[in-house]
Amino acid sequence: MGVCQRKIAVHDLVVGMFVSDLDRPWHQTPFPIQGFHIRSQDDIRALLAHCKWVFVDIAETRDPVESTKIVRSTFGTKSRRGGEGREELHLPPLSIREPVTYQTVTTLKREMKTSQHLLEDAGIALEGLYESVATQEIRDLRPVAAVINKMVRSVIRQPDALLWLSRIKQHDDHVYRHALNTSVWALVCGRQLGLNEGLLNHLGLGCLLSQVGKTRLSADLLRREGQLGPEEYALYRTYVEKGMAMLEDSGLSRAVLSVVQGHRERHNGSGFPEGIRGDRIPLLAKIAGLAEFFETLIEPRERLAEPMTPAKAVTLLYDMRNIEFQGDLVESFIRAIGIYPTGSLVELTDGQRGIVVSHSAERRLWPRVMVMTDRSHAPLKAAKVVDLAKYNESRAAAEILAIKECLAHGTAGLDPAGYDVTGAESRWSFSRLISR
Repeated sequence: MGVCQRKIAVHDLVVGMFVSDLDRPWHQTPFPIQGFHIRSQDDIRALLAHCKWVFVDIAETRDPVESTKIVRSTFGTKSRRGGEGREELHLPPLSIREPVTYQTVTTLKREMKTSQHLLEDAGIALEGLYESVATQEIRDLRPVAAVINKMVRSVIRQPDALLWLSRIKQHDDHVYRHALNTSVWALVCGRQLGLNEGLLNHLGLGCLLSQVGKTRLSADLLRREGQLGPEEYALYRTYVEKGMAMLEDSGLSRAVLSVVQGHRERHNGSGFPEGIRGDRIPLLAKIAGLAEFFETLIEPRERLAEPMTPAKAVTLLYDMRNIEFQGDLVESFIRAIGIYPTGSLVELTDGQRGIVVSHSAERRLWPRVMVMTDRSHAPLKAAKVVDLAKYNESRAAAEILAIKECLAHGTAGLDPAGYDVTGAESRWSFSRLISR
């Protein structure tokens, strides 16, 4: 625990405090992340249902006024309805009609072999699409639809494989990479929600096409995305409408077009192009918007902003629930991708460093980690996979091995493509796998 913590009864909590630990293991509660700020009395009531006392981090505690402004100061958003971008909007819980319960039916190793060329195929399909856009027409969407169908089936079989590939595969064009990775995050979330395969196909295809309107903007404007003045930002916002105009005669389903149209709308009305809010935003568009925003946090356009670690991005999303994104959708997204999403670079409490391979909903703080360095951060000759949940099963609290912190993308000595992954009974080379 931190040096500035103190124990406090839950009924003595006040808005602005940062809850850093509970009187029971985090995985025994519904809270999807470890550590969060108290934003309202609803948060306190939720804690009262599960805990008698908690630890609060004094250094992280915010003034209640500051707590209401933090998202606006970070993202500069302002509602078109005149609000301050921080208004909370509570809706009834999401209800998925006839949700599907998916089972993981194959191993990460096997699914990676099956899907190793999927992202490359998707990139080729998108490149062809964008080339056709340059000639003022969209000729054939069937290649894009076909590859998204394969991506959906891969995520249904094993959600971690495509996440892994998308996080470590290098793409040359930011727009391609952004659209592809957004699709993967969205599909993993949709799987968690129980969307059927047809809806997952609509969601994935909509995410892939959501950026097509940017081809009508200047390269200079896109290079400075995120650092635009008011007039430039007004022009930038038109990419959604431009994309819709390009796709209106394409024969796409209404569900796919709703993703393209609504992926930049926000729960509290602070988005664009229409500034709609709450349940007026279609569900698939809500998922796409959340996934696209998360991808922007962890993979911003080069030189425009420092990328967040996935763990920090998850914490920020949790802080934005019922503000820019619907609360239970945020929680489902976090449960789907994990507190430490697949592909996160991490340092363990004993000093070893590696990358998260997969995670378990039941042990959110103890994922499987491919360890690539020793305790002194010296690279290992051969990587090893440590399942933290299994490793810690019979160990005393003082012996538990856990994640100390997330590391920045590109940290020296942590290139997973250069290692063999050693499983419990097998060894396979990721570098050989993707080079076939």
